[in-house]
Amino acid sequence: MKKLILNYHFFVLGLIGLVLNSCNTRKFKVWVGTDNEQKIYNLKYGEHKRQKMDVFLPSGYPVNSPVVLLIHGGGWTMGKKEHMIQIQKMLFKNNIPSINMNYRLVSRTKKITYHEQLEDIDSALAKFNSLAEKAELLPDNYILLGESAGGHLALLYGYSHPQRVKKIISLSGPTDFYSPEYLNSFYSKYSSPTIQKVVGAKFDRKNLSEEFRKVSPIANVSNVPTLLFQGNQDFLVNQKQGLALDSALTAQNIAHKFIYMEKTGHVPRFFNKLKRDSIIYPNILEWIRE
Repeated sequence: MKKLILNYHFFVLGLIGLVLNSCNTRKFKVWVGTDNEQKIYNLKYGEHKRQKMDVFLPSGYPVNSPVVLLIHGGGWTMGKKEHMIQIQKMLFKNNIPSINMNYRLVSRTKKITYHEQLEDIDSALAKFNSLAEKAELLPDNYILLGESAGGHLALLYGYSHPQRVKKIISLSGPTDFYSPEYLNSFYSKYSSPTIQKVVGAKFDRKNLSEEFRKVSPIANVSNVPTLLFQGNQDFLVNQKQGLALDSALTAQNIAHKFIYMEKTGHVPRFFNKLKRDSIIYPNILEWIRE
């Protein structure tokens, strides 16, 4: 459906009104293009300083267009939405609405675990749901796209909310922190200290808490179509993580596509322009549009 100028203005005014009600508006910005495209930066979806998101709305998208939520990586303890800006620009160029979010970072002292990060995803989507009608988009019509730790969060949230999330895209996301295959791998030796912080429970290899199953996407799959990217030389997220989820989705007959890249390490879109432009971006666009 062709967007009307009036509706775009109402949408922007609605956003500005929401932000003016908050205590900090200094970094909130709105850009409107010549064809009524919009880029809204640092829209608050909560009171924590990390609870902000950028919304990109191209012109002329259909009302049933899915909105892609981008979830950055950084080992759950670092990172920011700006690390996903190139993907957001690519989606904007291809006429796909998107949200690029920050979320609270895992901290033992602040008692922030993956639970709070999933809550932030939920809050960001709830905020956009409240604005979807003004943007002439449908609520609860999302595709989650996460990278590394963000891929893990996308998988875990998406499988838990099939009524809200239509598809998932995971770029180099970990999938398993519980199975014997993980526990007996070298990968678990160096990843378990971080996972312990993420879960907020002690990692006892001989008596592992059920909480580590709950945080594993492979143990929580549901019927949400999933696109997976995995490098065979990924030193941060072992290749068996992607292979294991691929097998689990196949066993349950869940629609998915597994892009297994040879001679490829972690988050290759940062380091390999050829793979990004010829493999990663084309498969992302195809998955969103099909």
